[in-house]
Amino acid sequence: MTAVSDAPTPLEPAATASARGEIASIQTVATPDGPFTILEAGGAVLASGWTADPVAILDRLRPAARPARVVEAPTDAAASVAAYYDGDLAAIDAVPVRQSGTAMQRAGWQALRGIAPGEPLTYTGFAAALGSPGAVRAAASVCARNAAALFVPCHRVLRTGGALGGFAWGVEVKQRLLAREARHNG
Repeated sequence: MTAVSDAPTPLEPAATASARGEIASIQTVATPDGPFTILEAGGAVLASGWTADPVAILDRLRPAARPARVVEAPTDAAASVAAYYDGDLAAIDAVPVRQSGTAMQRAGWQALRGIAPGEPLTYTGFAAALGSPGAVRAAASVCARNAAALFVPCHRVLRTGGALGGFAWGVEVKQRLLAREARHNG
């Protein structure tokens, strides 16, 4: 286990290090879709994604939401990632997540957690589920700003007609996640 020092580093921007006293754990686990890194503090996932680069994970957070210190250490959420990849698609559902954003973003992230595996929505359907059927761009923005990939399953939202659309961690990862979920539900 390697600790990040108190001095500012790429893992700890100086502006946020002095503003917050929070210490977060970061852990990278192997998955069939590549390395998956989890940033967790206070038992809640702050950010996650398919990369071994901790800076890429921290960059998913607004500077004000970044923890003061990041320590390489086991995370509670890692067991849920392993269970998900072992076929327990519901394992990620109970993992606490903490994201900061607008009221609409927070409502959207909560709604994403309600999309069943193997039953993706279109951006239009997602906007309608949020109560704003005409706000397709806003719904897409909620997905794009999601820092807690997998635990907040934005990969379950597709373009109209079923095209994959974008995904912060690559369309190939999104395609494999959707195929895995369809297989386990079918």
